[in-house]
This record gives sequence, C-alpha cells and structure tokens, in this order.
Amino acid sequence: MKEARMWQISEHKDWTYLEKQFDWVKRMSTVPQDPMYHAEGNVAIHTQMVLDALVKQPAYQRLLPQEQEIVWAAALLHDVEKHSTTVIEADGRVTSNGHAKKGALKARQLLYRDIPAPFFIREQIVGLVRYHGLPLWLFEKPDPAKAAIMASMEVNTAWLALLARADVLGRVCADQEEILYKIECFEALCQEQQCWGIVRNFATDAAKMYYIQHEEAYADYVPFEEPTGEVILMSGLPGAGKDNYVWQHYRDLPVVSLDDIRVQKGISPADKLGNGRVIQAAKELAKVYLRKKQSFVWNATNVTRQMRMQLIDLFLTYKMKVKIIYVEVPYAQLHAQNISRESVVPEIAVEKMIDKLEIPAQWEAHKVHLEIS
Repeated sequence: MKEARMWQISEHKDWTYLEKQFDWVKRMSTVPQDPMYHAEGNVAIHTQMVLDALVKQPAYQRLLPQEQEIVWAAALLHDVEKHSTTVIEADGRVTSNGHAKKGALKARQLLYRDIPAPFFIREQIVGLVRYHGLPLWLFEKPDPAKAAIMASMEVNTAWLALLARADVLGRVCADQEEILYKIECFEALCQEQQCWGIVRNFATDAAKMYYIQHEEAYADYVPFEEPTGEVILMSGLPGAGKDNYVWQHYRDLPVVSLDDIRVQKGISPADKLGNGRVIQAAKELAKVYLRKKQSFVWNATNVTRQMRMQLIDLFLTYKMKVKIIYVEVPYAQLHAQNISRESVVPEIAVEKMIDKLEIPAQWEAHKVHLEIS
C-alpha cells in the first residue's frame, strides 16, 4: 500500500525563498503595523518572528509532522490580508479591521487553486487564520463559552491557542504578559466547555441547534423533539456535482432547483435582477412543502454563510430539520464538469464564487455532510 505523501505549503522554510516563491509573502514587507501593538515593524518582520516563536514551543514540537505543517502554514498565512485591510487613521494609528476574515477567504483560494491541499488540511488552516485572534478577544464576546464551542466546530482549539501564543510572542508590545494570560484563560474555558482540541459534543442534533439558536442556552440542555420533515440544503460550486448527488440519493424527494427555475423563466445565471425573481419563486415553492412538513431538497450553490443562514432561518421557522450537504471536487475537475453541464456557468462567475466560498460549519444545521472528491 502506497504511503500518503505529507502535504506542505512549502518544503523550503527559508524566508528569502518564500518571498521569491509567493508574491503574497513578498508583499508583507510593504505593510505597516501600529507601533503600540507591533513595535517590531512591518508584517514581514512580525510573521518571521511568529514562525520562529511557533517552532520553539514544546507543544508544537509534540505535534505529528503533518500537524506541524498545518499550524506552520497557518502562521505564515495568518496576516496575509493585512495588506488589503490596513488603514492609517487621521491620528496616525494603524488598523487592519477584518483582516482575519478576509485572510481566511484568501487562504482557501490559495489552497484550492494554487497550492492544492487535501480538504481537511486546507480547512484547518483556513479556520486557524480566521480565528487566530479569538483567544485574545474571547472574553469581550457577549457569550465567550458559545464563541469557543462554535469555533471548536471549525478548528482545533488547541492548535488555535498554539498559533495565538506564537502570534503574541512574535511581536514587541508592552502588554505581552497580559495577552498571554488571556490565552491561558481561553484554554481553561475550552477545557471547561469540553471543546479543547476536540469538537464539542451534543446529546442530539436538536440540542446543538437549540443551543446555537437561543441566547443564554445551556450546552447540555436536551429539548423535546417533535416528528417533522427535513430540508436537504445543497451547497457547492457550479460543476461540483450537486445535481448528480441529488439524483443518486434523493430522487424520491421533491426538488426546489434554482437552475430549473432559471431555465423555465429563461433567466441567465449572470442576470442579478432575474436571479432575485428566481429565488423568490423558489421560496414560494418551498413554502408549499414547508407548510405540509414535507421533506424536500433545496438545490443551489449556497456558497456563502449569509446565503445559507437566510434559508435555514426560513426552514427553522417551520420547525423543519435541516441537513446541509456540501459537494466539492478539485479545481481542474470543477471547471471540466461545469463546461460539460447543460447550463454552463461563465468561468468568471465561477471564479468569483470561489473567491467568496465559505464551507458550511457543523453549527449551521442539524447535520452537515461533506462530500469531498
């Protein structure tokens, strides 16, 4: 049996090599940071210090080689979008609001298109980039426990603390000890909430959804479940194979298909105004099934969390169970399958969807199934 090859973002870890290999690394030296929090200098200096601090940590050294590569790649990428979010304010302060969220999208794009990584490796890196600041700001959240539990459904919280600690050690600031203490508190809370390095387990799917949906809910509360229907919410890029999946697994259920409605109404996928009419027509059809508590499939791309949550809120209003099925194929295969479709989506539109793609998290629905090729 052939041994699986270990994935690395780069076999060579030398900074000079990385700058020559990746334009997004080279760009880091042009991005300033606020001296109050980063007296060491620009993003390139900070990132090198973070990488150095990371590999020196005993907790990092105890990781398996592939796990080390995941956290190392996340450290390299953690501030990748500071270049596009950095603003020098009127008072001279430097801010980069939103860099973690935008950086997560960038990391996914790079590891899907340019440096292909296995899905679960890629998504751990993306999660680490997205939440690398969470251990520092957790206790400023309205519900710190819920924030930690939800994060555990997307990323390994032990690795997250490891990255956060490297992020703090890899800078020059006056409040370093105070921030490191916050990371210790993050670790203690995760252990208390049973989500330290593991996904928080719930007694039932309904218990999970109740906790996520209700303020001040207890994670161990188990609500009474009433028999109801289930909505299968498909998610995936055009050409990923959603139609084929529905035909193989749910051919006996009614399907609300946005593509079919577009064809019936003669509306192009690029027609934004027309797409609004398509979605409205789809919702009206869905409500017919929802009122009857009848299970059905909602088949569309649903590549952003905002898009999915609007639909899920509708389905939950009718007290339906929701199962998200996300379908993904490799980048080259995606384009090949899209071209072979009856209704081809323009390549530029597919690329724009990749740019904003957000993988469904386990907390979004009762069940989340990942169908990865």
